[in-house]
Amino acid sequence: MSAKRKQSGRNSLPTDGPPEITASWIAEADLRRGKALVRRGRPKLQNPRKLMSLRLPQSVIAKWKASGPGWQTRMAEVLEKSKPRARRHVG
Repeated sequence: MSAKRKQSGRNSLPTDGPPEITASWIAEADLRRGKALVRRGRPKLQNPRKLMSLRLPQSVIAKWKASGPGWQTRMAEVLEKSKPRARRHVG
């Protein structure tokens, strides 16, 4: 790996002046309110899901997957409905 790497070319074309302002250029521009950058895209969820690792038998996973698209959401709904009850301390 002692071979010399090729020089990369320029990424932008040389221009004599500022870019032409077009509708697409404006659509891709950053939106700011004061100095704060306004984030675009999907809004943050109020109750985001948390990643968790869980080992289940292959047969259980296969049955859920066979139930069609949205199987993970349906599995989460079943788990939500069957929350464990709070245990009373006996002692």
